[in-house]
Amino acid sequence: MIPTRLYLMFCCLLARARADRYHSAASEQDVPAFAAVAAESTAEYWASEARAGIEERLHQRYSGDTRAARNVIMFLGDGMSVPTITAARTLLGQRAGGTGEEAQLSFEKFPTVGFSKIADSACSATAYLCGTKANEGTLGVTGAVRRRDCAASQVPSSRLTSIAAWAIADGRDAGIVTTARVTHASPAGAYARSANRDWESDTDVTTDNVDSTQCPDIAAQLVNEEPGKLFKVILGGGRREFLPSGVVDEEGTNGRRSDNRNLIEEWQVDKRSRNETFRYVWNRKQLLEAREQGPQYLLGLFEGSHMQYHMEADNHTEPSLAELTETAIRMLSRNERGFFLFVESGRIDHAHHENQPELALDETLALNAAVQRATALLSAERDLLVVTADHAHVMAFNGYSARGNDVLGPSGTRDSDGVRYMTLSYTNGPGHRAYGTRPRSDVTLEPNYRSTRWMSHVDVPRSSETHGGDDVGVYARGPQHGLFGGVYEQSRLPHLMAYATCLGPKPHACSGAISNTASAALLASAALLLSLCRGAN
Repeated sequence: MIPTRLYLMFCCLLARARADRYHSAASEQDVPAFAAVAAESTAEYWASEARAGIEERLHQRYSGDTRAARNVIMFLGDGMSVPTITAARTLLGQRAGGTGEEAQLSFEKFPTVGFSKIADSACSATAYLCGTKANEGTLGVTGAVRRRDCAASQVPSSRLTSIAAWAIADGRDAGIVTTARVTHASPAGAYARSANRDWESDTDVTTDNVDSTQCPDIAAQLVNEEPGKLFKVILGGGRREFLPSGVVDEEGTNGRRSDNRNLIEEWQVDKRSRNETFRYVWNRKQLLEAREQGPQYLLGLFEGSHMQYHMEADNHTEPSLAELTETAIRMLSRNERGFFLFVESGRIDHAHHENQPELALDETLALNAAVQRATALLSAERDLLVVTADHAHVMAFNGYSARGNDVLGPSGTRDSDGVRYMTLSYTNGPGHRAYGTRPRSDVTLEPNYRSTRWMSHVDVPRSSETHGGDDVGVYARGPQHGLFGGVYEQSRLPHLMAYATCLGPKPHACSGAISNTASAALLASAALLLSLCRGAN
């Protein structure tokens, strides 16, 4: 018999070992409970908030934009804060041989820019894909569900549908693309309903002493439940979540499932039973072949866990985010009614957590290339593109440097002791250097300085850098892009996209009620102009 104290200690260590190293679940002592307003625990509260915001924006301006979008792509830079965008823009210009500041990312050319108020990764995904704010660590459920509360997550009124599901219900197609695991929090917001974002495989569920038949894991939901099983394109990492623990994948990674199910095979069996053409791929060559063959369904899992960083990837086996995006667009464009596509550059976040700015900026530039590819393939008159982030990070962009100063190098000035400091640094994280007396050490003299995995200097020591609390940018191009300006709740985003695309909860750009609103605004403007003309006469 194991003493109770030792058993509890073992469980605690096990939970830490299996937790996401970048997003470890906070303990009850770390985060005090927040007594939310009761109404905020319902989906209707946030839907009403979004409807009111849309009506307000329509009354604020009349742009003459009466178009409705056929297709919509939501690009997400995970952890892509405003300083990250500014630094990435500068790096882009400097890599091209310029001073850097004059450069412009592809989505910075979009006609409308706004800001959204953020939350944390999983509940953030619920906000920007399902339109409802929820509790930290939960996915696809309302605020009535606390983290790990399996029973509460099964209550019908607490279960949400995403904009991907709205698109499928409207006869359109849907898909997800990510450089993280396809079961990770951001893409899972498009299809999963889970009381814990960490329940990516059944092993994760049972380790929390929860019955996985009552609360299926996220990978199982993607393969066997709607809307995930209806996604025409699923591209990213995470093979291990789909394979039994006794199975080794194509690149030597062990599966993590304890139920002995091979979900990759189950996905293929489902498509075969419905007489659909399909293909499973795990490397770049197979992806490009599948693009040409054009199966109706495509599942691509390119790594056991997250995909490799773009700067470190094997280009023979690992496709770029731009290649994944183009493949998804070409496949989904076959539906004449249109599509919804979610594209995530997921590893910006991971590099920031490790205080590695060069990797974070390079992953941002990979997203920039994917957006550029999409703008070349799709029409600004018909297709809506939205680029945003789920949350920020605590990377600081320090001054005072002359124009053209290396954005990844030291600042143009020194501290009070004459010691150099980096242009990009972090307020907390694993890159902290201990120093007891002044002056502090000069990080530019370290043997591995400026290597890819070198960590910038940090103020507060932590095992993993934290997210930031600042708002994130929203960039929009296409029909109804003007609605995305201003500052608003993140949960408004799917409602805005649905409005512009005429799917999901109303109001819609092509509904009579909104047309009347626009007409009323036009008539009011005409009346005012007429009265001014009469006054002038």
